[in-house]
Amino acid sequence: MGLSSTPHGGTLRLVLGDQLSDGLSALRGLDASVDVVLMAEVRDEATYVKHHKQKIALVFAAMRKFAAGLEGRGVKVRYVRIDDPANTGSIAGELGRVLAGHPFAGVVMTECGEWRLAEALAAFAKSTKIPVDIREDDRFICSLPRFNRWAADKKTLTMEFFYREMRRETGLLMDGKDPVGGQWNFDKDNRSGLARGVVPPRRMRIAPDAVTRHAMEDVERLFGDHFGDLGDFGWPTDVEEAEAVLSAFLADVLPSFGDWQDAMAAGQPWMWHGMVSTSLNLGLLDPLDVCRRAEAAYRAGRAPLNAVEGFIRQILGWREFVRGIYWSKMPEYGARNALDADRSLPWFYWSGETDMACVADAVRSSRDHAYAHHIQRLMVTGNLAMLLGVHPDAVDDWYMVVYADAFEWVEMPNTRGMATFADGGIMGTKPYAASGAYINRMSNYCAGCRYDVKLKTGEGACPFNRLYWGFLERNRARLAGNPRLAMPYRTLDGWDAARRQAVVTEAEACRTALGAVTPA
Repeated sequence: MGLSSTPHGGTLRLVLGDQLSDGLSALRGLDASVDVVLMAEVRDEATYVKHHKQKIALVFAAMRKFAAGLEGRGVKVRYVRIDDPANTGSIAGELGRVLAGHPFAGVVMTECGEWRLAEALAAFAKSTKIPVDIREDDRFICSLPRFNRWAADKKTLTMEFFYREMRRETGLLMDGKDPVGGQWNFDKDNRSGLARGVVPPRRMRIAPDAVTRHAMEDVERLFGDHFGDLGDFGWPTDVEEAEAVLSAFLADVLPSFGDWQDAMAAGQPWMWHGMVSTSLNLGLLDPLDVCRRAEAAYRAGRAPLNAVEGFIRQILGWREFVRGIYWSKMPEYGARNALDADRSLPWFYWSGETDMACVADAVRSSRDHAYAHHIQRLMVTGNLAMLLGVHPDAVDDWYMVVYADAFEWVEMPNTRGMATFADGGIMGTKPYAASGAYINRMSNYCAGCRYDVKLKTGEGACPFNRLYWGFLERNRARLAGNPRLAMPYRTLDGWDAARRQAVVTEAEACRTALGAVTPA
């Protein structure tokens, strides 16, 4: 993986750790006789937040395999390992180091997925004397210009309407001009709590091969103080492994995905979820192909419509929508704090040491697997952070650290928008605030919890109950006009002033007891 035989005048082509796709725009037109691909493991990208050990190991292993694949096809690769003594620690630094020693005619890269790095690479492009071609990342179903055209004339950006437009454009689950089954969205059929006796299916996990084990060893040695454990690493790190996990999901799990996609169960991190988000976000799987294969399962009678529509909506709808929101609203979006949340993140988000059974399970899953499914993220850890009034910067950082599939373009709109309502309603039409009743309905956590989900107040009551009404009253000026919150505010309005003040006092006592305090 060197440049000793590189002729003069070729193109230097940058491939980032989440751009591991053979069809990447930066690789198009590559001339293996003169061009060189640069790939670099750098400390800046591993530590701008202290990413979960499994996440770093996943990216490093996948990068090393992708580089080896390029070399196997005769492509020259300049691969910089994290422990290379000459490693500058940044992507821009590695670009500069290569260009200082080898005269290339130009640099080609694909636009990156995070604003922070995009700004650094734009600054590099301005500083260098040779041409830099930053190409569109067209691995997504909806291009950013296409999203912006859709959004341009709309006062409110609603995912459901975007999703319908994408269905029409792709033809996914369409019967001519109409949606298959006569309706666009089967979400109402996908909200079942876990029925007694129903056991989640056994899931495919990938045993680490030699390349992945070496990456894990590097991470443990160099990033040993980061969050998380490596012992249960089982993520796909190349296309073949990603395809195996996807195929197993489509065949064995997708048929029941719709029924139980919102359910939670203690000690069951995977439930019926796809486990393909890491592979999609690294570029090992193509999102449109994944959707078409799920559709094919429905057309062949192997999976019901509610399951397939729900799965496709998560990719064609939410995944594409959040990317459009991120790039159309940054950098201002990253500073939004619509509810003026100012509290610190409680320590149990890192330690898992809490008597709240649902939170402890979600944090343990995050630590052990770098994963928790979307309802655990939204309605347990996210909902609690919002009810506590944790500053959205702290929530953003936590989600970026603990999940292997977290890249800022997908993490921030889900966290700052959906989970905490810090964006004021750009992503969602209301805060996803809920008391313990929702968690009790959708899980088996409450039966084994020290806290009583039926109690509303006092130290023995479920903290979600203690916090819920106080959250609404504390944010009355910001939220009372929201039509989707009309019912709970009518309830509050029926209480006298003393009772309303009591729920605020109760919530404040709970916030303090749980460690969500205003930093000094």
